[in-house]
Amino acid sequence: MAMWIGINRKARVCYGFDDISLVPGKVTLNPEEVDITTTIGGIKLEIPILAAAMDGVVDPKFAIEFGKNGGLAVLNLMGIYTRYENPYEIIEKIISSPYEESTSLIQSIYKEPIKEELIRKRIEEIKKGGVVCAVSCIPQYAEKFIGIAIETGADIFVVQSTVTTAKHISSTYKPLDLYKFCKESKIPVIVGNCVTFDVAVELMETGAAAILVGIGPGAACTTREVLGIGVPQVTATSDCAAARDYFYKKTGKYVPVITDGGMVTSGDICKAFASGADAVMIGSAFVKASESPGKGYHWGMATSDENLPRGTRIKVGISGTLKEILFGPARVDDGSQNLIGALKLSMASLGAKNIKEMQMVEIAIAPSVKTEGKIYQTARKVLKK
Repeated sequence: MAMWIGINRKARVCYGFDDISLVPGKVTLNPEEVDITTTIGGIKLEIPILAAAMDGVVDPKFAIEFGKNGGLAVLNLMGIYTRYENPYEIIEKIISSPYEESTSLIQSIYKEPIKEELIRKRIEEIKKGGVVCAVSCIPQYAEKFIGIAIETGADIFVVQSTVTTAKHISSTYKPLDLYKFCKESKIPVIVGNCVTFDVAVELMETGAAAILVGIGPGAACTTREVLGIGVPQVTATSDCAAARDYFYKKTGKYVPVITDGGMVTSGDICKAFASGADAVMIGSAFVKASESPGKGYHWGMATSDENLPRGTRIKVGISGTLKEILFGPARVDDGSQNLIGALKLSMASLGAKNIKEMQMVEIAIAPSVKTEGKIYQTARKVLKK
C-alpha cells in the first residue's frame, strides 16, 4: 500500500515489530511438542537462532557454548580476534573507555592488520569444541579468506555488508562475483544484507545457501541515522520470504531467510518467524549473557569505519547465563530470557507445530498492542528512569 507524501510522490507503508500482533487460530498445542528446528546450508540447527558476528557477542569460547546449546554463532574474521593475539586486553580497553571517546578508540584499534595465522587459530579453537563453525567477512575480503577458512575446517562462510546486491559496480576495485564465489565454494555461503524482493531473488540466484535480511535495525547500528537507509523488519522479512517462495517454485531450491537484527524481546522473535523467517540472527540479547566476551557491552560492526562510522558502543548489562537467556528459567519479566520457551509457547498458542506453520499464522496491524491497557506498566518504567 502506498500513500501520497507530496505532489506526484508516493511512499510505501512498511511495518516493524511494534506495529503488529499475532492472532491465535482455532487450535492450540502442547508447547513441548512444537518443532523449532531449522536447516541452514544443509546443517540442522536444534534452535533457529544465529548469534551475530560481532566482537562483543561471539568469540571462540562463546561460539562453542552456543553451538552446544543447539544454535549457530558466527565469528567475525575482521574483528579483534583475528587482529590481536590477546583480544581480551583490547576488549577491556573498549568497554572501559568514556563513551564520548569510544568510537575513535575503536577506529584506532581496528587499524591493526588482520593476521591469517590468527584466522586459522580461531577456527581451530572452535572446531576443537566439537561444534559447527561459521565465519564472516565483508565482500572485499571474501576471496582472500574463504580458502583459509575451508582449509582450517570452517563449515559455513558468511559474506556480509551493510547493503549487499548481486550487482555491485566499481571503477576503482574489482567487485566480488557472488555467482562465481558461491558456485566455487566448497562450503555453504550465507549472503546479506538485503530488504527487498528483487534483490533477495537475485542473491538467491547466485547460489547462496541462505540470505540475511535487515539494514540498520540492530541495537548498536546507526546506519539508519547516518545514511537514512532501511526498511522495518516485518515488511523486509515478508518481502524476502515472498522472494524465497517465488524462487522455490521457480527452481525447486529452498533458500532460507534469516531475519538479522531489530529483535529486542522474545515477542519480536516470534513476530519475525510469523513474518516469514526460517531463522533469526541476534546480537544484543546475547551480550547480556555472562559468557559473552563483551561483558554487557556491544558495538556495531561498522563502528570502526575510518571515514563514516555507522555504529556505536552501547551498554546492555549482564542479565544471566546463556542457558537462562535461551532456555530459562526467566528471572526477569521483559522478554529477554527464556527465548526458546517463549517461542515454543507462542507457536503452541497460535496452533503452529513447526516453523513452516508459524510463517503462515494470521498477523494483525496493531500499533496499540504494546500500550493498550498498560498504563501501570508504563508508569513503572517512567519511575525507574
